[in-house]
Amino acid sequence: MELTARQQEIKQEFISVRGTWGEAWESILILSPEFLSGYLSMASVPWKKNHLEDKVKEFIYIAVDSAATHMYLPGVRQHVRAALRSGATSAEIMEVVELASTLGVHAMNVGVPILCEVLDEAGARQAKEPLTEYQERVKKEFTANRGYWNKIWDDTLELDPEYLEGYTEFSSASWKHGPLEPKVKELIYIAFDIAATHLYERGTKLHMENALRYGATIEEILEVMEIASVIGIHAATTAAPIILEEVAAFEAEKTALRLSL
Repeated sequence: MELTARQQEIKQEFISVRGTWGEAWESILILSPEFLSGYLSMASVPWKKNHLEDKVKEFIYIAVDSAATHMYLPGVRQHVRAALRSGATSAEIMEVVELASTLGVHAMNVGVPILCEVLDEAGARQAKEPLTEYQERVKKEFTANRGYWNKIWDDTLELDPEYLEGYTEFSSASWKHGPLEPKVKELIYIAFDIAATHLYERGTKLHMENALRYGATIEEILEVMEIASVIGIHAATTAAPIILEEVAAFEAEKTALRLSL
């Protein structure tokens, strides 16, 4: 299909700002060019302000797209490629994925406090006692490896220190061996916690606090959220090519039926 002058203009602006193009964007451009133009206006904000370096922006996209709550694989591939073009190493990109892989612990962060409420209401919770030597060691290891302690972990430490010890080892691998600086790690946690498919408020607040402590600016944190906010477009990038395919198939059916009469 030949593009109109307006569609060509939007396409060139998109490529200029975002440095990429593909079937999904072409499909949206054909079906609703002004919608694509509006999306570009929003999505280009962090690329015009540039508080984060380009490869870190791509890390944010990768974290949000690869997280278990979203898993938008076309975006993962696009942004891995873009990160490499921006100078990222495979070790840095892998660490982004390692950090995103910790998201599952939020089942415990949300669930254990609820369990404590249920036990309290049922009168079935044991009276709080001082931490055992083992619990103190688990807390000390977490604090040393992860660089902080927060009350969010208190209930898990009380009820299930063995799990917290295992999670500490799992989540500390990137902190011990990964190449990303602590500030960037915390920005990545913010990205997948605040994404529309997760919206884990307690984690978002915690990692904002940590990021600021590691030297992040307000503008950098806002830029992380700006990038995370655009995942709604995946409704269109997923559906637009299907719409065009089904419209073409429908028109072909109508043509075939007309010719058979």
